[in-house]
This record gives sequence, C-alpha cells and structure tokens, in this order.
Amino acid sequence: MTTPAGSRKKGSSLMQLSLRMLPFSDAASADFPMRDLLRLSLFQVSVGMATVMLLGTLNRVMIVELNVAAVIVASMIALPVLIAPFRAMFGFRSDTYRSAIGWKRIPFLWFGTLWQFGGLAIMPSTLLVLGGDVVHQVPFAGEVLVALAFLMTGLGLHMTQTAGLALASDRATDETRPRVVALLYVMFLLGMGISAVIIGWLLLDYSDLLLIKVVQGCAVMTVVLNVIALWKQEGVRPMSREEREAPRPLFRDAWADYIKGGQAGRLLAVVFLGALAFNMQDVLLEPYGGEVLGLSVSATTMLTAAWAIGALVGFGLAARWLAQGMDPYRMAARGILYGIVAFCAVIFAHPLDSVPLFYAGAVLIGFGGGLFAVATLMAAMAMPARGLAGRGLALGAWGAAQATGAGLSIFIGGAVRDVVNMKALSGALGEALNSPATGYSVVYHIEIALLFVTLIALGPLVRHFGASNVTANQGGRPARIGLADLPS
Repeated sequence: MTTPAGSRKKGSSLMQLSLRMLPFSDAASADFPMRDLLRLSLFQVSVGMATVMLLGTLNRVMIVELNVAAVIVASMIALPVLIAPFRAMFGFRSDTYRSAIGWKRIPFLWFGTLWQFGGLAIMPSTLLVLGGDVVHQVPFAGEVLVALAFLMTGLGLHMTQTAGLALASDRATDETRPRVVALLYVMFLLGMGISAVIIGWLLLDYSDLLLIKVVQGCAVMTVVLNVIALWKQEGVRPMSREEREAPRPLFRDAWADYIKGGQAGRLLAVVFLGALAFNMQDVLLEPYGGEVLGLSVSATTMLTAAWAIGALVGFGLAARWLAQGMDPYRMAARGILYGIVAFCAVIFAHPLDSVPLFYAGAVLIGFGGGLFAVATLMAAMAMPARGLAGRGLALGAWGAAQATGAGLSIFIGGAVRDVVNMKALSGALGEALNSPATGYSVVYHIEIALLFVTLIALGPLVRHFGASNVTANQGGRPARIGLADLPS
C-alpha cells in the first residue's frame, strides 16, 4: 500500500513533470489564470499574421507579380518598421492615460486594432492601383495609397502589441511577469509560422481576386482575434486625484541619465548594426526565391514559417544557455556567426540550384537573428539603472535602435538590388553577371560584411561584461530568461 508520504512524493513528481513538459504553465497566477493568459495572447497571433502579410506575401507579390521596383516596395515595407520607435510613446501614453472608468490599455488595444484592420482592408485595392489596374491614370496615386495602407497597418500593429504587452505585464505578478511576456513572444512567432502556412496554402493558385479575399480575410480575423483577446481583461480602476495631478518626468532627463551608464552607447550601436545586417534581406528573400529559384507564391510564403521555426529554436537555446550562465554578448556573437553561415547558404542556393539549401538558409537567418536579438535584449535588461533611468528606458532604447536599423536596412537592400540589377541586366558588368541573381547576391554579401563589422563592435563589450550581472539573482541561482516589456 502506498503511504501518504509516498503519495505526496509521487504527486510532486507528476507536477514537476508537467512543468517540464509545459514550460509556460508556471506563468499563470491566481489573478491571471492560464485561460485568460492564453486568450490575451491572441493579439500576438493577429500581429504575427499582419507581419507575415507585410514582410512575406505582399512584398513578393508587388515585386514579381506586379513588377513594382524593389526600391519602392522596400520604402513601403520600411514605413511600418520605422514607426516602431514610437512604441515608447504609445507605452508612455497608455501608462498615463486618464480614463473616467480607469481603463489604460484597452483603449489603445482597440484603436490599434482599428488601425490594423483599416490598413489591411484597403491594402488589396491600393496594390491593384500600384500595379496599373486603373481607369484614370493619376501620377503617384498607387505609391501614395499603398504607403498609406502600410502606414496604417504598421501603426496599428505597433500600438496593439505595445498596449497588449503592457496589459499582460499589469496583470502578471512580479514573479510571473517575465515568463508571461516570454509566452507572448513565443505566441507571436507561432502566429507568424501558422499564418504563413495558412496564407501560403490559400494562395496556391494565385490570382488578383484571391489575393483580395485573403488580405481582407486577414483584416476581419484581426478584429475577431483582438476582440476575443481584450474582452474583460482590464478592470475598472478610477484614478485618484493624486494620480491625475502627479507631474510627468521629462524624457530628456531620463535619457541623459541612461547614457551615463557606461557601455550603453556601444550596445545601442551593436544593436543597430546587427539589425542593419540581419534585416536587409527582409524585402528580398521571397522575391529571390520566386524570381531566381522559380518558387511559387505559396512556396515563398512558407519562408516566413521557416524563419519563425529558426527563431523559436534560437529562443529556446538562448533560455537554456542564459540559465547555464553564458555571457549574453558571447551568445550574441554566436548568433552573428550563424547569420554568416545562413547568408552563405542563401547565396550558394542559386548556383547549386538547391531549394533545400535555400530553406535551410532561411531557418538559420531566423535562428541567428533571434539569438542575437534575445542576447542583446538581455544585456540591455542587465545594465545597471541609476537615478531616473530604469529598465523601461533601456528596453525602449533597444527597440528604437533595432527598429531604426531594420527600417533603414530594408530600404537600402531594395535600392541596392535595383541599382545592381539595372547595371547587370544591361550587360555593363559583363556576361558572367548578366543575371537577375546578381543584385540579390550583392545585398547578401553586404549583409555578411556588416555582420563582421557588428562582431568587431561587439568585442569590447565582451571584455567589459561581468558574468555575475546576468547569471545571479538575489538567491545566487541562475537567472531565468525574462522578456518583460519586450519592445519588439
């Protein structure tokens, strides 16, 4: 017969086994049960879906099917990315929002949903105008309308994601907050991967009418998912008079205090360079697969799923390595090295005519980029905060540097591809380079060079970093990975 002590031991073992099998099961708390947490995480699925449409499907359709210049497409895609630095403002406004019923986050979630819905709803019509399917020719009408649609979608997804993460952080306890936001980040990657598979399957037999149905279907799903996510997630808490009249701190004072932290400037430079190196291919990977390797719209959309799988694996390994006490800057260097291998694989996919090698390169880009992003984010979180500068400012600066680098790199990548291909296809670069693959290859080589530059800039940070800053908590145990207040 089993003794009570034996039963307790067996029950404890089963509980530990469940926690190992479900790594985020301990993210829930009494005030924020798993049911509410998973429901709230649906806003990340809608953001991931919109990201797939902007960076995966629509850029390839504009370049290959609609014959739009890559520099114009890159400019459009860079617009929502360059809005990302304003996330700090969205978060600050939701922190200090004055509502009669006490809501702070829900209004921003709702209006972000409306912006995101509106941008996706008008997107197909603007794309057709850009492609020349019009009755009356109006100069630059297509470019202006598509830019407006991309701007609306980008504004909406950034506002939605910022308010949603802040709401989750509000509802979580101090102990569970890092794991809650980490779960939301994983849901974002899963949303991208699942959306890429579904959208790719729906666009197997591509046509303009089918594209309209798919994009506008995504717009409707955005509203459905986000309304389910925000329903009854924030209680009514009217602000007190002291809260309403409290003075707001000045941003410039907090920023000046943060820069005094020593290595902050170099870390931001590394983040900027890394984003510049990893994201230049965002607008070109799908068109490269379609124009050079002959892949269909459905097959190239699957590249986003491959990237998301790589990023998820990188996230999991980052959590394990950080728990083992690895220096985050050394981990960032690993991500850079994997990125170099990834771009080499993408470059050699054309001369070897190897589609599997191309997909392997896409997976490694996601893996290396995710590893680099998580490592530098953890380094920003570990920086000592003094005076007015806290962790929120450090993460906001990280997000601004990352988003600015990503937006500029997307534009530069498209421009370089257009200029080089114009020269190559005219025969100015010789017979050997008279191929549409030349422009893409030049961009990928530039990214490899930028990764080496990032590695050089990272070196001094490795020497100055003390392992105890990240690997030890107050109890002396290895610190958990926690992406609280994740800016991207």
